[in-house]
Amino acid sequence: MADIFEKLVKNYGPIGQHRERAHGYFAFPKLEGDIGSRMKFRGKEMIVWSLNNYLGLANHPEIRKTDAEAAKEFGLALPMGARMMSGNSNYHEQLEQELAEFEQKEDAILMNFGYQGIMSAIDAICGRHDVIVYDAESHACIIDGLRLHPGHRYVFKHNDVEDLDKQLQRAAALIEKQNAGGILVITEGVFGMAGDQGKLKEIAELKNKYEFRLLVDDAHGFGTMGKTGAGAGEEQNCQDAIDLYFSTFAKSMASIGAFMAGPKIIIDYIRYNIRSQIFAKSLPMPIVIGNLKRLEMLRTMPELKDKLWSNALKLQNGLKERGFDIGKTDSPVTPVYMKGGVEEATAMVMDLRENYHIFCSIVVYPVIPKGHIIYRLIPTAAHTDADIEETLKAFTETKAKLDAGAYKVEAIPDMAEAK
Repeated sequence: MADIFEKLVKNYGPIGQHRERAHGYFAFPKLEGDIGSRMKFRGKEMIVWSLNNYLGLANHPEIRKTDAEAAKEFGLALPMGARMMSGNSNYHEQLEQELAEFEQKEDAILMNFGYQGIMSAIDAICGRHDVIVYDAESHACIIDGLRLHPGHRYVFKHNDVEDLDKQLQRAAALIEKQNAGGILVITEGVFGMAGDQGKLKEIAELKNKYEFRLLVDDAHGFGTMGKTGAGAGEEQNCQDAIDLYFSTFAKSMASIGAFMAGPKIIIDYIRYNIRSQIFAKSLPMPIVIGNLKRLEMLRTMPELKDKLWSNALKLQNGLKERGFDIGKTDSPVTPVYMKGGVEEATAMVMDLRENYHIFCSIVVYPVIPKGHIIYRLIPTAAHTDADIEETLKAFTETKAKLDAGAYKVEAIPDMAEAK
């Protein structure tokens, strides 16, 4: 019999294999100072494009005041226990009601975390005879939820409604054959890597042809899309067709937690069957009260979303004018596609951070195919015109270096050890 730890130390995985040189710099970096468009990294001020603080609420003075007062009044322990047993409060129920109204749904349920919440919700909703049909570029939390599903699942090509039709046909045929089960279609309102919206309206129109329910993860659309900020369903004028609307507080609300909204009878079922909430301590009172304040500001201060979009369009248009490929984004999420190897990408990131003081996220092989580089920039309402201009200049100059082969190096320094 082998030691179970043996296989772990022999293979740390595609990302973990680089941990010794990457830790603290490329992986697990430490940004310091107040959350904003400029923070410190290893003692140097950086323009930061890696935080999903879309509306700039993370360090807003009204938010800081509400959070501090709630923590002083209630502490972090209250309420104790899971909500079903002893951890419920009027504030928790108020937040659920306000979220449901905002999303034009009958009811909503709070969840402690987005990742954990949607996984557990999928597990609660779907049984072994049910079939899940999902977008190929669904977030990892959805994929992990699917791994809990004991029944069949079919994937459709990203945003390909024609392929979705084919997969729904397969799903319907299977259900007819087994004479049991239903279909759940899962997609996203805004895809967090490429920034393109899910084709919610076209997907919903397939309900005229097939019987299914639609679950939308709108983590990046909540607060950023639609006239009121209610999300991608509002943006595409098809909110009614979304049976279950899910989002997290970790992005536009700059907080912790998540929620799912939908028909009261279904939300009640989830409330009494979602294991990740039934067997977990309730969200602390300061978090709930802070989220009530954040939702109030999201609803009543449209200037925050307006500023976000102003900055996003300045950044995106500036990149396109300079010849950069930003794909098909129609949200604030701003990917920048380039060609190059892992070593070149690593050297380019170091140049951006060390010499241009630009901090942004990068994706390379094995997450995407070899020879490709994706930078993901997240504009927020907190960014300034100066931030955008300095970033455009830095990208223009570093891209010229990349194209000229300046980043083709034999070895990358061990940044975990570098000071």
